[in-house]
Amino acid sequence: MNEQLSTFLKKYEERILGQSVNLRLLLSAILAGGHVLLEGVPGTGKTKMVRTLAGLLGGDFNRIQFTPDLLPSDITGSAIYNMKEGSFQTLKGPIFTNILLADEINRTPAKTQAALLEAMEEKQVTIQGETFFLPEVFFVVATQNPIEFEGTYPLPEAQQDRFLFKLLIDYPSFEEEKSVLKQVIEKRFDERNMSPSLNMDDFLNIRKEIEAVTIAENVVEYIMKIVRKTRESEAIRFGGSTRAAISIGKAGQAWAYLAGRNYVTPDDIKIVAKPALRHRIQLSPHAELEGAAVDQIIEELVGSVPVPR
Repeated sequence: MNEQLSTFLKKYEERILGQSVNLRLLLSAILAGGHVLLEGVPGTGKTKMVRTLAGLLGGDFNRIQFTPDLLPSDITGSAIYNMKEGSFQTLKGPIFTNILLADEINRTPAKTQAALLEAMEEKQVTIQGETFFLPEVFFVVATQNPIEFEGTYPLPEAQQDRFLFKLLIDYPSFEEEKSVLKQVIEKRFDERNMSPSLNMDDFLNIRKEIEAVTIAENVVEYIMKIVRKTRESEAIRFGGSTRAAISIGKAGQAWAYLAGRNYVTPDDIKIVAKPALRHRIQLSPHAELEGAAVDQIIEELVGSVPVPR
C-alpha cells in the first residue's frame, strides 16, 4: 500500500473508533470511484465518519440536510437574473464539491432524490439547459435512519443500485464506546484544525495504481458466478445486475490495494460482496415471511460458489 495512504488510514482509524471494517470499505468505495449508502441509528458517528474522511483527504466538503421541502435546485443550483448587469447568472449548488454528505436522503421526495442520483451516475449537472461537469473526485455518501418510517420516502431499489456499497453502522463494543467518550471529553481531536494526509493529485495517482491491480480470469468468473447465483436463488425475487458485478470487481481491486497486494484474491471478493449486494437484491415473498435476512442469504450464496484456486 502507498505510504501516504497507510498514514491516512492510521489517522482515520484513530479518530473513528469501533468501525475499522466500515472505514476501510468507505475508503475502498471512494478509491473505486463509487458512492456509499450509510444506514444506522442516530448518534453512531455517520456524519463524523464522512467529515473526517473529507478533512484528511483535503478535498471540498458539503453537507445537505434532506427535508420534505427540499427542491432539486437546492442541490444542483439555479440561474438568477442579475438586474445590475442585465443578464442571467448561474449559481452552482452544494453538489459541486469533492465529498457530499446527503444526510437522511429518505426524508426528501423522489424528484429531489433523482436530481442527486442523476449527478452520481452522469457526473454532470444541467442548470437551465447548460451542462456543468462535476469534479473528477466526486463522492456521495447518503445516510438514512432505519428506525423511522413516518414522513420518509424510501429510495427505490433501482436508484439504490447507483451506490457501490450499502454499509450498516452498528453500535461499537463497550471498550470502544468508552474510548469514544474519553476522546470527546478530552477534546483529543479538533476537526476544524485537521491537517490533510493526502492531496487530490496524490489521491488520483493512487486511483490509477488501483486500476492496475490484477484480477485473474478465474476470479472474474468467481464474481460472475456469485452475481448470477443471486438471479437463480428461489429466496431472491430480483438478483444483482451487471453493475453489481462491476462494483464487486472494482471494490475488490481497492480492497486488495489497501491490503498491500497488486492482485485480487477470492477472499477480497468475499469481503466486498455483501456490502455491494445487500441493497441490490430483493427477497422473495416466502423468504420475507420466513424472516430471512438479506445478509444471511448473501453469505449462503457466496458460500455455495466453489472458490477458485
